[in-house]
Amino acid sequence: MATALDGLCFARYHSDLCHFAAFAMAGAHIWRQNVVDPNAIDRIEALNQCIRDGGIDSLIIAAEALHENTLKEVADRIRTRPAIRLVLIAGPSSSGKTTSSKRIESQLESDGVRTFALSLDNYFVNRERTPIDENGEHDFESIYALDLELFNENLTDLLANRKVLLPRFNFKEGCRSDKYTPFELAPGQILVVEGLHGLNDELTYSIPNDFKFKIYASPTPTLNLGNGGTASLDTRLIRRMVRDNKFRGHCARSTIQRWPSVRRGEEKYIVPFRPMADFHFNSSLVYELAVLKRHVLPLLCGIQRDEVEHAEAKRLFEILEPFEVIPHDSMPAHSILREFIGGSIYNY
Repeated sequence: MATALDGLCFARYHSDLCHFAAFAMAGAHIWRQNVVDPNAIDRIEALNQCIRDGGIDSLIIAAEALHENTLKEVADRIRTRPAIRLVLIAGPSSSGKTTSSKRIESQLESDGVRTFALSLDNYFVNRERTPIDENGEHDFESIYALDLELFNENLTDLLANRKVLLPRFNFKEGCRSDKYTPFELAPGQILVVEGLHGLNDELTYSIPNDFKFKIYASPTPTLNLGNGGTASLDTRLIRRMVRDNKFRGHCARSTIQRWPSVRRGEEKYIVPFRPMADFHFNSSLVYELAVLKRHVLPLLCGIQRDEVEHAEAKRLFEILEPFEVIPHDSMPAHSILREFIGGSIYNY
C-alpha cells in the first residue's frame, strides 16, 4: 500500500536525479577536458590533486554515477526474475544499507514494479524475552531477539496476498504495542526487508529460496589510507561517528566505546553469511573521507588526553590529516553519504 510519503520520496528521488543529471551536463565540458576516473584514485595524494585542480565536482559526478549504475543493475536483476517476491538487504554498521535499500526501491518503482518496505524493528520480542550475551547484557543483535515465528507467519500470508495485521513495537516500553496495521500486498508487489540478518535463511525459513534476492552492502574502498588504517573498518567507524553525533546526539567517545561490541556482533551475525548474497554492493565513495573529515575532526578533538578513547581518536585523526577538505557538500541528495552527514531526500 503506497502512502503519500512514499510518493513524495519517489518524486523527490527523480527530481534529485534530474538535478544531478543537469549538474553532470553542466560539468561535462570540464570532465571531458579533465577526465576523473574514480577507479584510478587509489592514493590520498591523487584525490588531493583532484581537489586542488578543481576536478572534484567531476569526480563526485563519476563516483555517484557508478553507484547509480550498480543499483540499477541490481533492480534489473530483480525485475527480470518474476519469481522474486522478497528482497533482503544486509550489511555491517554504517554500510549505507538503508539508503541502498531505498534507492533500489525507487529504481524498481521507476520500472513499474511496486514495492513495500517491511521493517524488522517491529518484530522484536518483548524485552524480557531478549537473549542475554556473555556479558550478561541484552543481545539485541541476536537473531533470536526477533519474533521469527510471527515474522514468517506474516511473510507467508503477505506473499500469498492475504491481509495481515502488521505489529508495532514500542521501544520506550520495550514491548509490542497493542496497535496493529492492516496490510496486504498487491499482486506482483515485492517486499523489501533491510536488516542485520537478511542473509541468514533462518530469518525467512518459511520462504523458498527461489522467492528471495539477497544483497550484501558494505564499503570496500580502493583508497589506500596508510598509517595502519583499514579502509573498510575505519570508513564505517568515521561514518558512524558523524551519524551518531548528528542524528542521535552521541559524542565520538561514546561511538568508539561501543565499536568493539558492534564489531563482535558483525563477526558473529553477518560475516558468516556473506557468501549467501546474490549481489555484493560496494557502497564506498572514493571522495567521502575528504567530506567526512570536516564533520568528524571537531568530534575527535573533543576527546580528552586522559580518556581511554584518546588513542583511537588520535589514530583516526592521523589517518584523516593528509586529506584535503572538500569545503562543500555538493553530492546529490540521494547519495549514500547523505545518510551520515544529513541533507538526504530520505527519512531514516
